[in-house]
Amino acid sequence: MVLLRLVLTAVALIAIVSSYPKAAPQFSDWTAPVNLGAPVDSTFADAGAAISKDRLSLYFHSNRLGGLGSTDIWVSQRASEDQPWGAPANLGSAVNTPSAEAVPALSRDEHWLFFNSDRPDGLGAVDIWVSYRQHVHDPLDWQPAVNLGSGVNSLSMDAAATYFENEDGSAAQLFFHSDRPGSSATDIYVSERFPNGTFGPAQLVAELSSLGLDQRPSIRFDGLEMFFFSDRPGTIGTVDIWAATRATVLDQWSTPTNLGPIVNTTFGEAQPYIASDRQTLFFTSARPGGMGGQDIWMTTRSKH
Repeated sequence: MVLLRLVLTAVALIAIVSSYPKAAPQFSDWTAPVNLGAPVDSTFADAGAAISKDRLSLYFHSNRLGGLGSTDIWVSQRASEDQPWGAPANLGSAVNTPSAEAVPALSRDEHWLFFNSDRPDGLGAVDIWVSYRQHVHDPLDWQPAVNLGSGVNSLSMDAAATYFENEDGSAAQLFFHSDRPGSSATDIYVSERFPNGTFGPAQLVAELSSLGLDQRPSIRFDGLEMFFFSDRPGTIGTVDIWAATRATVLDQWSTPTNLGPIVNTTFGEAQPYIASDRQTLFFTSARPGGMGGQDIWMTTRSKH
């Protein structure tokens, strides 16, 4: 009986300790960004990068030659992290159409690819679509894309999704930006995924939205940090990359902060995407030193 009480006490203590919020990781400042270079970047507009967990597949949108429409989604691969990126491949007609497809984002399990398109069979001006693949190591295994429906999409522009799988057991969430009625310009919204796979009515994320443009949210896999770009007061260029944090997934976001002049410039920085390592951030900029027009850049930080 004494032994049983000891065991139960130990179990209770473990449960209490495990319920405490984990300490948020501490990071260094961001390093000076580097251009990804050819063949990822080109003289065309290359933007909206998203990288796989193994860091060997890089998805992005581009209006380069060889696509199916005005802007298509492409993928570049490399054999290892110390090898150069290979020639980008178009994702083909399962994802791309004669219309514009842009701003890809992967689910954490990498079975789902979210993106936005202005193809004519959507619900509004621009809608969010998703494609599924069975084999996560095949970057061209995507099935025909489907519209996410009226919980997420509206008659207005709905774009630049980021998917949070919420490992604490709560509903998965889709964050995105929209200029639907009730928005100041473009604001950040969130929709919860129902057990049947559909998404519920989108709600404004007020603490991440401003009177200006707030676009392309990208959430860290643990749900504790969000990156986006905005022209809100305090912006250095036309638009800058901003970030907000929260202590737990149940808390509100902190007041967003500008990533500062190492990352942001007067040329405008946009389309951030935080990698699964939490230490690599991809973004888009037309700053000097690139290949021409909009290019994809990368900055890193270290964990203390």
